[in-house]
Formats: sequence, C-alpha cells, structure tokens
Amino acid sequence: MAQHHVEPRGERGERRSDELRTFLTELARAVTTGDGEAAARLWEVPAFVIGSGMARSLANPEEIAQFFGGARAQYNANGITATRPQIVSEDWIDDDLVTVSVRWPYLESNGREIGAETSDYTISRAADGSLRLRVAVMRGVEGATGKPS
Repeated sequence: MAQHHVEPRGERGERRSDELRTFLTELARAVTTGDGEAAARLWEVPAFVIGSGMARSLANPEEIAQFFGGARAQYNANGITATRPQIVSEDWIDDDLVTVSVRWPYLESNGREIGAETSDYTISRAADGSLRLRVAVMRGVEGATGKPS
C-alpha cells in the first residue's frame, strides 16, 4: 500500500496552490465564455467526466471543445454569467498530481450568487510542465439551503 504524505504549508505549497488557483480560474473563464478550444487546452487525453446519470470518456481535444463549448448558453439560460473557483480541499499526491474539490458559485451579471455546483478533479502535470485535467467528478448543484440537491 502506498503511503501518502501531506506536505506542510510553506513556500512550495503556496506556489503549487497559486498555480492550481490560476489553472481553475482559466477553466472558469473558458467554460463561462463558451470557449471550448480554451477549455480543451486545459485537459490531457484520455480524460473522463462522470456525474449522476452520466459518464463520458473524452479521447481528443475536439470532443472536449464540443463538450464544454456549449456550457455558456446553458448557464446564461439560467441567468448565470460567471463563476470563480472556491477550493474546498486540495491534496497534492506529488509535484505532478493533485486531487481537488472545487465549489463553483453561480453568479449573475451583478455578482450576486444564485446557486453553486461542486466538482472533484484529478489534475496531472503534462510533459510541458503545465497542469492538465484528467478526471472530473461532477457532484451536482446545491439547493437553496446550500446543500447538494
């Protein structure tokens, strides 16, 4: 059985957390603007997305771009114009692999929060040194009480 080591916070841990926040902010921008190509650049294939009642493997960047390119229209239809990542937890397995739980608030154009969803991600470091998504587990939408529905 592999042993897991949780690294104490320090300059290295803060640097990795900042890199992760930047990555997730780029993902938020790509999805909420409907830029499927930008979203695809943040993924490494093969990749997998799973949620309640759905499971999808993504074999190439074109599939990823198509999958996320239509998100803006879906969000806008519900009055959602933006989001930002709120990291609930992050677990760096090593410098090249992290699992992270993220809450994504649904924001109206005036910045008012009207709901949220949560996802867990497995993110690895690509050969070029950048972070790339490999697995997304969609946990679902919060209800009016703030609890997942």
